[in-house]
Amino acid sequence: MWQDEILEEIYRIREEHAKSFNYDFDAMFADLQRREAASGRQVVNLSSKRRNNDPKHEKKVKVGSMKGEDDDEENQTVRCSRSYG
Repeated sequence: MWQDEILEEIYRIREEHAKSFNYDFDAMFADLQRREAASGRQVVNLSSKRRNNDPKHEKKVKVGSMKGEDDDEENQTVRCSRSYG
């Protein structure tokens, strides 16, 4: 079976890091956050890309039936949101 040397190195480093914190996820995460802050590199935050559920970004749209009929039973109002970010 073919082995990827880069992946093997990543797995080894990840295992060593986890073992050094006795596999405590919270401690590992805190360490990675400290390293990230100390690196001085710009960190990309994608949280603004998430859907904005703010009501001011909603508009009501009338949806008709598939047949094109204008029957009130077939029509319904739905909320459509658009995320700006």
